Amino acid sequence: MLSPKRTKFRRHHRGKMRGVSSRGNRICFGRYALQALEPAWITSRQIEAGRRAMTRYARRGGKIWVRIFPDKPVTIRTTETRMGSGKGSPEYWVSVVKPGRILYEMVGVSEKVAREAISIAASKMPIGTQFLKSS
Repeated sequence: MLSPKRTKFRRHHRGKMRGVSSRGNRICFGRYALQALEPAWITSRQIEAGRRAMTRYARRGGKIWVRIFPDKPVTIRTTETRMGSGKGSPEYWVSVVKPGRILYEMVGVSEKVAREAISIAASKMPIGTQFLKSS
């Protein structure tokens, strides 16, 4: 699974997911892409599951780019802990995704194969997505 090698701070605030994506919202590398339509946190497990699904369906053909990286730690307090005593320890990593963000890109396969591979990856995502094709 994906996670940063090192971070400046161990714990982050949760933050708000307002507005639409201002960066990473155009197809740059591939010909086909999966674009987010809703705001969400996507975990490193979900990103990896989508990537594996795409590569397995495309077999040896094509190249895939993962355009998101989980760089935000999510902390969890242990169960039955009294109030106070600080924030919990980091349990997993998420990527903050806003509407319009490109999640995956693909090139080197036919549109039919790309559409099916990307739809399988989309089923692994916790949000609504759409298939894009660069002109």
